[in-house]
Amino acid sequence: VQLQASGGGLVQAGGSLRLSCAASGRTLSSYVMGWFRQAPGKEREFVAYIRRRSGFTYYLDSVKGRFTISRDNAKNVVYLQMNSLKPEDAAVYYCAAGLGTATTMRYEYGYWGQGTQVTVSS
Repeated sequence: VQLQASGGGLVQAGGSLRLSCAASGRTLSSYVMGWFRQAPGKEREFVAYIRRRSGFTYYLDSVKGRFTISRDNAKNVVYLQMNSLKPEDAAVYYCAAGLGTATTMRYEYGYWGQGTQVTVSS
């Protein structure tokens, strides 16, 4: 499966963005889908995942209540709605797909998009 992330940009603190991850090659309903982010000089960290069948979601503690991951299997797209953005949310955001158990561990995801930059001004 090939993944294409989009929707990043520059936003003021407190603002919102919606990231999209479009898939081609295979249907996303077969995969656990995750979002990760990487700020300059930092490790890539888990942000959120959504399970393939139940739609169960799980989030990094610092984004709970502000970010929402969702999937539209008919459109083969996964979204990350980000509200109340903070400067510390600024990073390159990556979507990822995995065939295993839903997990926060990036090595469990075998397919990655190219990343989209999110910049939050204070």
